[in-house]
Amino acid sequence: MKFPWFHSPFYLFKHRVTVLSNFDTLGVTRIFQLALERMEYKEPTPIQSAAIPPILAGKDLLGLAQTGTGKTAAFAVPLLQRLHESRFRAAPRGVRALILSPTRELAEQTTKNVKAYCGRLKMYVGSAVGGVPIVTQQRALERGLDVLVATPGRLLDLHKRGKVHFDELEVFVLDEADQMLDMGFIAELEEIAYLLPKKRQTLLFSATMPSEIAKLAQRYLHKPERIDVTPPTATADKADQLIAHVESTQKLELLKSILAQEDCRKALIFTLTKRGAVWLGKELSALELPSAVLQGDMNQMARNTTLQAFTAGRVRYLVATDVAARGIDISDITHVINWDMPNVAENYVHRIGRTARAGASGTAISFCTPQERGMLQQIQSLIKQKIPEMEGFTFFPSDQEPKSIRKFNGQSKKAGASPKKKSTARPDAQAKQASKPKSKAKPFVRRQSEANKSSSAPSSGGTGGYLKRKPASSD
Repeated sequence: MKFPWFHSPFYLFKHRVTVLSNFDTLGVTRIFQLALERMEYKEPTPIQSAAIPPILAGKDLLGLAQTGTGKTAAFAVPLLQRLHESRFRAAPRGVRALILSPTRELAEQTTKNVKAYCGRLKMYVGSAVGGVPIVTQQRALERGLDVLVATPGRLLDLHKRGKVHFDELEVFVLDEADQMLDMGFIAELEEIAYLLPKKRQTLLFSATMPSEIAKLAQRYLHKPERIDVTPPTATADKADQLIAHVESTQKLELLKSILAQEDCRKALIFTLTKRGAVWLGKELSALELPSAVLQGDMNQMARNTTLQAFTAGRVRYLVATDVAARGIDISDITHVINWDMPNVAENYVHRIGRTARAGASGTAISFCTPQERGMLQQIQSLIKQKIPEMEGFTFFPSDQEPKSIRKFNGQSKKAGASPKKKSTARPDAQAKQASKPKSKAKPFVRRQSEANKSSSAPSSGGTGGYLKRKPASSD
């Protein structure tokens, strides 16, 4: 078979000619397309298709997408292309683009991806996170950075030391904004936003859209493009969700049986507290299972070592607190197991988003004790679906569940309770009764003796409990 000279196998091998993907229709230049191809990005995801053109056009953006949808590439690739086309160099201690992340793990993962997207371009990318020596980060900032990925606390620390300034900032990215608010970073966000120049491009991304995020977007973004590729509370599409109703004493045996299944090749197990994570890690180690623990008291070097072992497969089961819910980007996690239900319903979405990533399938199993059924109800209301029950671990009555939800389980109705009687009064009498203003019950007031009436003790009457000023003496 004959080939034209420019289609011959020798020419294709020598010049490494590759077939360009649909990223070129979005305006992504060839040099970044090649970098994406090396990372095995074949087709743009919905969030990438929707976000890349407006970011390249310099518009502010509000992006709503669940984790594992290619969100990092959606903002990082057009951001890097804009910086590359502007041909400016960062000034010493200056930053051209700032990406703010809520956790160290997510910041490190984002930094790694941004460097990969740069391909062979000479662009300076650095990170500023806590838990590691600050001297190394200061040294990187001395020459200036094109992109800085940072957590709020360490960024403010560097600024107060005079090691970073934002005079030439072009793009500001607030990643995982809902998690930022959940972790109580609102004061730090306000302080950082005050330091940034008003003339900038701002990109805000969030997995969920509570009212607080809407208010934040209204304050920080200027005429933004809104991209909503998933429902505000959508869970991972290809994750099979299950609820196991258990007593606390049944958890360990059930966990052992799940981990022993053939399809459970790599599992991420979430606990609510650091102490619980350490205890469960010891239990799994005693069973000689290849497990490790990731929790907030570990230094950054220990965290990185643990994550590397989990990524490489040397550790198959990772016990973690919610600090890791947004920072782990590993495509081959087959199971997410909620040993404890989360204390915030939105965290359920972020936890199970660690599996079924990049088009893969996965399983999310949540252990629910009777005391946690209130949170289960909130989660199902949030995601607008009833989570199927695990076979053999279906709902069972218990007097340990919160009283506030017993009516939903049919336990609050007393046997033989008579229904509410209908009023037999005449319509005109009912209307007359309804028009009368209802008298408010008077608050209970403790009687005071005549000797104490003029004292300065708090009054429980109309003053609302504030101290009365003592009348001046008439002497």
